Amino acid sequence: MPNRALLLKLLSAAILFGAWEIAGLIPVSFAFPTFTESMSALVEMTLNGMMFEAYAETLKPLAIGVAISAVLGIAIGLWVGLSKTFDWLFSPIFIVMQAAPLAALIPLLVLAYGIGLTSKVLVVCIMAMPVIVLNTSGAVRNTPESFKEMGRSFLASETSIILRIIIPAASPVIFAGLRLGISAGFIGAILSELKITPTGVGDIITYSRSIADYPSMYAAIFSIILLAVLFLNLLEKIEVTLFKGNQRGYVSD
Repeated sequence: MPNRALLLKLLSAAILFGAWEIAGLIPVSFAFPTFTESMSALVEMTLNGMMFEAYAETLKPLAIGVAISAVLGIAIGLWVGLSKTFDWLFSPIFIVMQAAPLAALIPLLVLAYGIGLTSKVLVVCIMAMPVIVLNTSGAVRNTPESFKEMGRSFLASETSIILRIIIPAASPVIFAGLRLGISAGFIGAILSELKITPTGVGDIITYSRSIADYPSMYAAIFSIILLAVLFLNLLEKIEVTLFKGNQRGYVSD
């Protein structure tokens, strides 16, 4: 079964890249290079060190923003999920944050915090934290009542019920929310580089577009997608390993 899944993924990638190559050869647009040209540009930028320098800049706000979002997001999500009062107070805020058009908020962040690292970290947090908070609170809120009643029947304190029943039961869904939050954080990191200051991979995209070097532009975009896919697949593997045997997001043993 794993081999079949891998083959299907490889087939899907082959179809996509083949379609990309054909579209570039037709051509669909003068600004749309072939897959081969884009990969040649990616290899060249990797060998001359440009991609490594770019990602050193891009990953800095991403790592800081994701770390802050993970710690605060899970903590706030637990708090919101355990208290109806805080649920009423804070859930609407994060729902609005998730639904709000981020591009409209970036000028406000730049006005308040400038064009440096702080603004970029905040963009990542705004993208990642609502997903983590809402998934965490939902997982905690939907912990089966029978689990809690079992703990109370054994005279467990509320603290023990939270630490030994609710959090372990909600952990798979919390981890899934963390994975989705990191995915959103990738989007926020690149968007901040395109909208605030062109640094890192965003600088390659912006500069390549300005000089009509479209293979390099598409190569940079492809590298972002590839890195995000690989990282999210790694997290998915970790999730499957940690919560193997769980059904419907809850601990069953």
